Amino acid sequence: MSPAETEQHQRFLRALTAHEPAVRAYVRRLVPSRADADDVMQEVAIVLWDKFGEFREGAEFRPWAFSIARFKVLSWLRDKGRDRLVLSEEVVDLMAEENALDETRLERQRRALEACTQKLEPDQRQLLMQAYQPQASIQNIATTSGRTVAGFYQWLHRIRRLLQDCVQRELAKEEPS
Repeated sequence: MSPAETEQHQRFLRALTAHEPAVRAYVRRLVPSRADADDVMQEVAIVLWDKFGEFREGAEFRPWAFSIARFKVLSWLRDKGRDRLVLSEEVVDLMAEENALDETRLERQRRALEACTQKLEPDQRQLLMQAYQPQASIQNIATTSGRTVAGFYQWLHRIRRLLQDCVQRELAKEEPS
């Protein structure tokens, strides 16, 4: 493998790893079961890799991956056309359009939340991140922070409200006046 191919492979893996959960969630919303989504995702990953050479540098990977996923879902639906439990192409198109709108809104909210989280004091941000780790023990975090569990939940509630207000202000700045 040449250095250029290695670099392209690494760029693809970074992009796919970063966006795979969102693409999988997108596919999962359009097919009946998790197993079906797994099958479609395998095909999506193959096509993404095959077409990565056509991907424009600087373009957003996620919308491009959603577009490919949408076509793979439609192809899967055609293959499963005899199954009465499968949605029609029109319904999938409608759901895909709605998901694209939701994705845009969610991305704006994610960016705003990230900006607002960065405004917290470092110790507050660290405690917040600890509380949202998988399998986090609130009791341990509360004890480590010198709070009771009830006190920690109150603090967490205040931080969430603070972040919610901040996110709303950030989103309001983006809307045209």
